[in-house]
Amino acid sequence: MQTRVGSVGSLEEGKDPVVTTRTGSKVLPLRVLQLFGFFLALCIAFSIISIYSIRHFGIYSVVTTVKSDFVPCDEEPNGLDHWRKPPSNLLHSMSDKELLWRASSVPRIKKYPFNRLPKIAFMFLTKGPLPLSPLWERFLKGHEGLYSVYIHSLPSFKSEFPPSSVFYKRQIPSQVSEWGRMSMCDAERRLIANALLDISNEWFILVSESCIPLYNFSFIYRHIKKSKYSFMGAFDDPGPFGRGRYNDYMAPEVNITNWRKGSQWFEINRKLAINLVEDVTYYPKFEKFCRPACYVDEHYFPTMLTIQASKQLANRSITWVDWSRGGPHPATFGRADITEEFFKRIFQGHHCSYNDHPSSVCFLFARKFAPSALEPLLQIAPKVLGF
Repeated sequence: MQTRVGSVGSLEEGKDPVVTTRTGSKVLPLRVLQLFGFFLALCIAFSIISIYSIRHFGIYSVVTTVKSDFVPCDEEPNGLDHWRKPPSNLLHSMSDKELLWRASSVPRIKKYPFNRLPKIAFMFLTKGPLPLSPLWERFLKGHEGLYSVYIHSLPSFKSEFPPSSVFYKRQIPSQVSEWGRMSMCDAERRLIANALLDISNEWFILVSESCIPLYNFSFIYRHIKKSKYSFMGAFDDPGPFGRGRYNDYMAPEVNITNWRKGSQWFEINRKLAINLVEDVTYYPKFEKFCRPACYVDEHYFPTMLTIQASKQLANRSITWVDWSRGGPHPATFGRADITEEFFKRIFQGHHCSYNDHPSSVCFLFARKFAPSALEPLLQIAPKVLGF
C-alpha cells in the first residue's frame, strides 16, 4: 500500500513515474503496449510487402487476365483487327437502317495502315438454291483471300452447304424481294452493305443463281482490277421503255435529261458501292414514283450514278444475256444448249471499249442457265471456260 501511495505522490510532484514503478502491477501494461506496437509494425510491414508484390510480381495482372478471359457474346475485340478482319458471322441483328449507316462509314485517310489485298465480292441474288454452285466452287478453288461470297435468298430458305463449301454460312439477313419493285433494290443494297463490312472488298459483282463465269478466276480478277471504270449500263433510251417511264414528280432531284436505263447485273468499285448504300436523296423519289410499269431495278442505280459519277462508268454490263426470243425475260439455256458452238456465239462477234481502247472481251459472265445445264457445263468448262 505504501508503494502505491508513494507513486501517486510522486506524480503530483512532477517526478518520473518510471522510477517508482517497480511492482508487478505496472509491468503488465507496458508489455501489452510493446506487443501492440510489435503487431502494428508487423501489419505495416506486411502491407508494404503486399503492395510491392502487386506492383512488381504481376499479382494484379494475373487477376486482370482472369477477368478478361470472360468476354460476353456480343462484345467485340478492341484494336485494328476489329476493322481489318471481315465479320466472323454474317447473320447479324442489325436493321436495314443500321446496316446502311454502318456500311457507309468511310476512313478519311486513303492509305491503309496494313497490307490490304483487294478482293472481289460475289453477291448472289437468288430465291433459294444455287443449282450451279459446283461450277462456281471449281471457279473459285485455289483463290482464297481474293474473293468473298454473299447470298441473299428468301428468308425461309435454309441452305445445306457442307463446311468445305465456299457458300457455307454465307447467307445474309434477307427479306422478300419482288421483281420490278423497290424491294429488289433493297435486296441489292443489302448485299452491297454487308459486303462493305469487309474492308478488303474492293469490287462488287451482282450475279444470280443462273449466272456462270465465262473465264477463269485469274483472268476475271485481272480484268476487273486493271479497269479504270466500273461496269454498269446507263444509257438514255428515248422510247416508251426508257424516258417513257419517267415521272415529272421526280424533279428537281431527278430530271428527265439524267434518266437512265441499264441491266440489273453490274460490277462497281468500293467508292460507288458506298454511294449506293448512303443515298437518302434519290431513294425516296424512286420508291414513290417508279413503280410498274416503271421497273425500278433498271433505273435507280444507273440514273443515280449517272448524276453522281458518270465519268466512272463504262456504261455497259459485263454479263451476257440473250434477248433475241423476245418477252420480258431473257432466254434460258438447258442441257441441250451447252456446246462449243454455243459459246463461240458468246465469245465472238462482240466489240466494246476497255479503258478507252477497242476490245473483243466484252462479257465476263453469262445468264440464264437452267439446273439441267450443270453437268455439260462441268464437262466443257476446262476446254472452253479455262477452269
